[in-house]
Amino acid sequence: MTAREKAKRYIIFLIGLLINSLGVSLITKANLGTSPISSIPYVLSLNFPFTLGNFTIVFSILLILLQLLILRKNFKAEHLLQIPVSILFGYFIDFTMILLAFVNPQSYVVKIIDLLIGCLILGFGVYIEVLANVVMLPGESFVRAITQTWNLEFGTIKVVFDVSMAVIAIVMSLMLSHQVNGIREGTIIAALLVGAIARQFGKQLSFLNEKLFPSVRQVREAEKTVCVPATVIAIGRQYGCGGSEMGKMLAEQLGYAFYDGHLIQEAAGTTGYSVDFVEKQEESMTNSLLYDLVSQMKMTENYETPKDKIYEAECKAIRELAAKGDCVIVGRCVDQVLKDNPNCLRLFFHASLSSRIRCIMERKSLNEKEAKADILREDKRRGTNYRYYTGKNWGAAENYQLCLDTDLGYDYVQECVKSALAAMRSAGQIMK
Repeated sequence: MTAREKAKRYIIFLIGLLINSLGVSLITKANLGTSPISSIPYVLSLNFPFTLGNFTIVFSILLILLQLLILRKNFKAEHLLQIPVSILFGYFIDFTMILLAFVNPQSYVVKIIDLLIGCLILGFGVYIEVLANVVMLPGESFVRAITQTWNLEFGTIKVVFDVSMAVIAIVMSLMLSHQVNGIREGTIIAALLVGAIARQFGKQLSFLNEKLFPSVRQVREAEKTVCVPATVIAIGRQYGCGGSEMGKMLAEQLGYAFYDGHLIQEAAGTTGYSVDFVEKQEESMTNSLLYDLVSQMKMTENYETPKDKIYEAECKAIRELAAKGDCVIVGRCVDQVLKDNPNCLRLFFHASLSSRIRCIMERKSLNEKEAKADILREDKRRGTNYRYYTGKNWGAAENYQLCLDTDLGYDYVQECVKSALAAMRSAGQIMK
């Protein structure tokens, strides 16, 4: 990264910080509560002669000190950048509170409107900070310190942290003023909306990263121009449709290598996590709302949750396996991991629910009700995982070149796949 690009990133970060503070101030001025991370400073500002910005700075410094105690020798010099950022953020909040002095909504409808606009602004500010990818704010960095130290799930800890901030703020308000001030329905609404809004900005404005930062654009262009001579069949599949079995049979018929579950071992070997831990992390992606709520907190490329590390390790393993030779790879969002590979045929296998229930009943010795519940749970996990990491809908036809019903039998599937490979070669889409 050049000095010019680094300077640009910091300028963009400062703009995001200012927008962030404007969102916090407008949410606060709506008088329906404030965002969870600002709830303690706000309650203190209502009971002592100091501003919301002043208490935000003090609270941020406290979180930085707690990080130092948690991380100890792993506390790096770069963490100290949070101090000037926190001070600046506090002053930005006071500045924007003064700027919005005219905002004093009386009717509940106007308060809700101001709150929603504030959430929209705050969500955009969070997106800009993520785009800059230089510094984390103390709240998120504190959660990161906990998750890194004890290998916990970032999403869960972030939700616990936000809830804790709100609860502590309520207790403090009751102790200081004998009533609940500063924590209302707006706090819950902000917690629910800001993450989802930031994520939507990330999806809709994803092109900005390459346009603004030459180093990102150069890496992407280099990846796209790499010639991968091997042919890869990437398979996504519904649970219980026999997708893995079909993939293995295809690989044997075509003389291709086959890769499926052992990618877990590949990932475990590169992340330092045990195979059991990797399996549990993969199985835990079942609550799409939870990950929407905290998606804005996947703040920078410098930080990854255990689940993110596993995903990145699997992506790396997939690309390496795809480069080795002709192969069939099943699952792990492989169609999107290899979306820029010109020699990749992307397939999705599905089947009727009734046939999948019969398959799972036989495979796992379950009754019909248990098998159906198992299928719905696993399909939900796969869909949530796919959407979280790719931003796309799992099983949507536009993500694949061919969607096939395995109820029609292996012979049909095999002929369709061979025909698709031949058609892609004829069209020059596959380079061999």
